[in-house]
Formats: sequence, C-alpha cells, structure tokens
Amino acid sequence: MFAIPSADIVLAFYASVSPITSTKTQDTHTVGEGTNMADLAISTATPRRQKTIGRQSPIGCAACSNRRPGWFCSLGSAVLADLELVTSTISLPPQAALFSQGEDARCLYLICAGYLKLTAGRAQDRQMIVRVAGPGSVLGLYAALSHGVYEVSAESLTSAQLRPVERERFLAFLRNHREAQMRAVQCICQEYRFALQDACRIALAETVAGRLGRLLLELAHQIGEHINGGYRFPLLLTHEEMASMACTTRETVTRTLGQFRKEGSITIEDSMITLHHPDRLQNLI
Repeated sequence: MFAIPSADIVLAFYASVSPITSTKTQDTHTVGEGTNMADLAISTATPRRQKTIGRQSPIGCAACSNRRPGWFCSLGSAVLADLELVTSTISLPPQAALFSQGEDARCLYLICAGYLKLTAGRAQDRQMIVRVAGPGSVLGLYAALSHGVYEVSAESLTSAQLRPVERERFLAFLRNHREAQMRAVQCICQEYRFALQDACRIALAETVAGRLGRLLLELAHQIGEHINGGYRFPLLLTHEEMASMACTTRETVTRTLGQFRKEGSITIEDSMITLHHPDRLQNLI
C-alpha cells in the first residue's frame, strides 16, 4: 500500500518552485537498447530489446483521440497547451523498461498511447504486478511531488507513446495553473483507490473465482470501454501474471477463465476480452 499525501501536502510543493522558462519540443524519440533516456533529457531508464532511434512529429494533446476524463490530458485547452510546452514525446517498444523501483524520480510520464505494467519488488526476487496503466494515466506523480524515488517499476506491455515531464518543470507548471493543481490531487486520489482495490482483492475475496472476477472488473474499469452493458479491454497479461495478481496458480487461472467462458460471462477473441455480464463477476466477490 502506498503512502498517499493530503491535498495540503501536495499543494505545498507548488509555492517553492520558480516560474518555468521552456520551449515546446516537436521531436518524438523511439528509445532502444543502449539508449540512455537521461541523454534525451527525460529519464534515467534505458529501454531494452530495440536498437533504433526514430523521430516524428507528435500529435497535439487537443487532437488526441485517447484523451480520458479525469486525467491531465483532459485539462482545459489553454492549460493543456502550456502542459505541452514542458513536455517532449517518446516512443517505447514492447517489453521496454521505463523506470525502476528505487530510482530518483526526475520525471513523471503521461501515457498517450499503449499500455504499461507497474510492478513492486526487485527483478531478481519475487515481484508483484500492481496494475496495468493505459492512455491518460500519469506515472510517477507522487514520487515527483515528494522529491522521492519511484515506488514501482514500469515496463511497456505494448508499443507505447508517452510525454515525459521533468520534475522541476512540472512543479512550476502546477504553480501557474490552479486547475492543474486540483487535477494532480484527483490523480493521487485515483492512485489511492487503485491501491485499495489491490488490498481488497487479495484480502476480502475468499475464492479464486472471486479474486479473478474482481481483477477482470478492475482491468475493465481502468483500461476498458463500455459496450452493450458490458466492458471490453485488451488481454495484456499472461495467465501467470494474472495468477500473481489473484494469489493463485497459472493452471487455476486457465481453468477459471474457461469456466467463465463456458458460463457466458466472458469471451476472449483476438487478444480482446469482453465482459458480457459484469454483475455475475461482481456476485462472486
């Protein structure tokens, strides 16, 4: 469970930051193996399994089809334009590390497209998947506001496009925009809600079907879309990863998903999962 600061603590950061002097960058970077993101003035992380660095003009936030209500990308047009001035755009290939737990939080990241998984624990030891983050999510917000370290690691599940914001520039941006200050508080409250969901899934659901059903509902709310009274979202996690989040085994996840499909509660097709009867899954909890 992450420590969540109060709104007063969050807003107290803003008063100590000087105004920003920055120009908007129009470059998009594809970061690959051997490329240090600090050299691009955005991060200390070095993504893996990709050897090319490409550039292209990013789509402006106002024209983005992935804008989500409640996140920074849904700010008013004038504030959003100022946010773009302090960001660049980077592209990650699948399975690329963005940042690691314990690293200094020099940047926070706005996800424009694609999906990343957040994990707690060291790579050489046991790891726990905290959640899957998709378009609109902001990563590293609390760590950046508290001048601390990243509490989780982030790795791309798919190709992803992100807007990194250096910590001091972001704090100056917040100082100049009250709307953005309130949005920051809302986003931290959202992170608290996600952490609470994790705890409830593990501690309160007594059966594997209940834990797995709750996990599917959480993913639907976090990265899914409403369709015909249900939800649809990409199936990004392996059965083994889902098992770690539901405190069970891979074989049990496979068997339980098969039972959900047989009952008509879900369908899985072309790496997309559809929840036809969310109420049935809710009743398992």
